Amino acid sequence: MDNSGMYVGLDIGTTSMKVIVAENVKGQMNVIGVGNERSNGVSRGVIVDIDKAAEAIQRAIRQAEEKASIEIHDVIVGIPANMLKIETCSGMIAIDDQSREITGRDVRNVAAAALIQSLPPEREVVDILADEFVVDGFDGIKDPRGMVGVRLELHGTIFTGPKTIMHNTRKAVEQAGLHLRGTVINPMAQGMMVMNDGEQDFGTILIDLGGGQSTAAVIHDHQLKYIDVDQEGGQFITKDISVVLNTSLDSAEKLKRDYGYADSTQASDEDEFPVDVVGQSQPTPVSEKYLAEIIEARLDQIFKRLRANLDKVQALELPGGIVLTGGVAALPGITELATDEFGTNVRVYVPDQMGLRHPSFTLALALVNYFGGLNEIDLLIKSALTGSTQLADETDEIRQREAEAAPRSSAPEAQPTSQSNVKKPKAKKNNRSDRFKKFFSDFFD
Repeated sequence: MDNSGMYVGLDIGTTSMKVIVAENVKGQMNVIGVGNERSNGVSRGVIVDIDKAAEAIQRAIRQAEEKASIEIHDVIVGIPANMLKIETCSGMIAIDDQSREITGRDVRNVAAAALIQSLPPEREVVDILADEFVVDGFDGIKDPRGMVGVRLELHGTIFTGPKTIMHNTRKAVEQAGLHLRGTVINPMAQGMMVMNDGEQDFGTILIDLGGGQSTAAVIHDHQLKYIDVDQEGGQFITKDISVVLNTSLDSAEKLKRDYGYADSTQASDEDEFPVDVVGQSQPTPVSEKYLAEIIEARLDQIFKRLRANLDKVQALELPGGIVLTGGVAALPGITELATDEFGTNVRVYVPDQMGLRHPSFTLALALVNYFGGLNEIDLLIKSALTGSTQLADETDEIRQREAEAAPRSSAPEAQPTSQSNVKKPKAKKNNRSDRFKKFFSDFFD
């Protein structure tokens, strides 16, 4: 089966590698395969052993291939927000011919001009987003193609991160025998999926409680405005349980998942469960409340550090409140504990797809949804990151052919009110968008 119409999201997590295969049918992402394997070679969201990470990726990919009955070659990978910086950028180019319409190549070139930054040698541009285009002083333009102007400007946002993270990610994916179709900043993809339009507009905080770290991201005006990463997550809770109860890490992880509560006030002091203690032949009974107190102590520390940094940027004053996701967000009582700590409304996001109804699958699902929703302008701008002009040339050629064919295919008397003439161009545009996304995946490096 040809998977050129498929989108495969790869979540390289600290505790697990998750793969989601989704098919885009009339703008709707339908999940047809899932892979979930234990992670290796990853610490606090960052690949630290390329060989082990590549092997874990291969296992997760094979599992997804079996369930989806396809061969996976291209993947969309999430990039962690560690040491990520958000900066404004702008670029300007002159249109060489005053009578010429602005083309896709011009859009790509002005994005490349905006990427010219004086960056330290250890950093690189991870992504670029366009806020608006300006044609001869006229601003607020979302798609300048087809317009006539002398000067084209782009005002947008660039995201820069450590070269080590990007290199290790690319290398591990390549070593796993896969092609990197695209990269997406994790909180950006998650925010676009877990928040509704009003929450993205007025401002909301997303907190991803992962295994190796906890990430707080502020989405406002439909843009990623602020990121804070706390270097503690679910693994630290597991280690606390292991140390306090003197049990193995595997046993501690199982206790956390089966009996854990984030809020100790919701746990019972009477309900007990057996714990295999190192050095003892018989299990030791432990109450739910005692286990909850261990979990709550670590979560309380994480939340307090996140709140201190969120208070510095007045993020908690935003009306959208907080959305929790990530594997740790599945703990019962997490909403109440977070509400008490942050003093704002809190909800937990859980994907509603069958088989994925757990917060730990949010990121992998968000990757395919985000990349599948990119339009022509988004892809043209991202092509500037690769240095290729092939996509711009392809789009320009298609637009030129359609413009030349338009006078011959449309009768003058049918132009004012014909509904068929209104619908057909939309269908062509959607087809072009699908072709561009496939073409983009072929040359993304």
